[in-house]
Amino acid sequence: MPSLLTVEQALERILGHTHPLDAEIVPVAESVGRVTRQPAFSRIDLPPFPSSAMDGFALRAADTPGELPVTFRVAAGSPPPCPQQPGSASGVTTGGVVPENADAVVPVEEVQDLGDVIEVPRAATPGQHIRPRGGDVREGDLVLEAGHRISAAHVGALAAAGVPDITCSLRPRVAVLATGSELRSVGEELAPGQIYESNRAMVAAVLAGAGAVVDVLPVVEDDLSTHRAALERGLEADVLVTTGGVSMGPHDLVRGVLRDLGVEEIFWGVAVKPGKPLSFGARGATLVFGLPGNPVSALVGALVFVRPALLALQGQAEPAGAYESGRIAAALRRNAHRDEFVRARRRVDDDGVTLVPVSGQESHMIVHAASADALIHAPRGSGEIPPGSFVRYLRLD
Repeated sequence: MPSLLTVEQALERILGHTHPLDAEIVPVAESVGRVTRQPAFSRIDLPPFPSSAMDGFALRAADTPGELPVTFRVAAGSPPPCPQQPGSASGVTTGGVVPENADAVVPVEEVQDLGDVIEVPRAATPGQHIRPRGGDVREGDLVLEAGHRISAAHVGALAAAGVPDITCSLRPRVAVLATGSELRSVGEELAPGQIYESNRAMVAAVLAGAGAVVDVLPVVEDDLSTHRAALERGLEADVLVTTGGVSMGPHDLVRGVLRDLGVEEIFWGVAVKPGKPLSFGARGATLVFGLPGNPVSALVGALVFVRPALLALQGQAEPAGAYESGRIAAALRRNAHRDEFVRARRRVDDDGVTLVPVSGQESHMIVHAASADALIHAPRGSGEIPPGSFVRYLRLD
């Protein structure tokens, strides 16, 4: 039997067979979660005029301190009727246009407003409380590079910079199916030997969170013809993800049927715990992942291997870069032969993130997994990782 691939080797092979999908133009208001394929540039100077950072009075700093007549008051959205005259002030609101020739804004709470006149008790400083034209971004400046996943903050920046739409990768179409005659839908009565099927919804949630459009297929019984029909349907997607049926048992039919359907198996088996019997293959441009049936194994496989592939399909610059760093609260014994992913809870304090491993780490204990919000990556090796050490982790929330 060939030696197992390391996590790094498996990811290298997966990403080596993953090529970005086509692109489309998406309205900025509908782009959150999408991955940019082309850079976006500002259409305007922002702000497009010198604007006030405060409710107050625009004036010339050289005319302060002193008593100044108020020649006009300007609301946000309205232009000043004329330039600021020497020895005068004008009322402005936050975000409003600062009149030409004014070089300072004095907040309303720092003056005595007598209606037609204000008293300014202290000297103003040139430039105070004025946002210069183009102080945030200039027309033509880069707002967002290609290969970035668009966040809510990005949407705000793009809209403020006058960008109405943006070129993004198509969202990958993913088919998810589970195999096993013992599986039943939640709400059905369980007969002896049967269990509720949980992997499809869990895996679908992980993949939708990575930007995929997910089609959850019906559960497949351990029958060759049923497997063939379901897998043929799943291969119509950009990515097919199965759970169960990829190990070495007599009812593990997925790999053989996929071979018959023309799928080239790139690898089977990764030196990881949980999730060792994971397969990856391709038929044309369609990627095929076979995840183990144990729920936590399926969760680890979806996060560690399938999610990066989906991000790469969308052209994300660093598809495998979702790891964060934190300290472990308790020692972790290394596995000499396999990387381990240990479920833990994050605790945020003044020193950063502390990771507390939860009890019940067996691959079938999905209910225990629900109490965790992180997966600690414990690299293979000898001895243990002492408490307080920094480790990499993936978020589960």
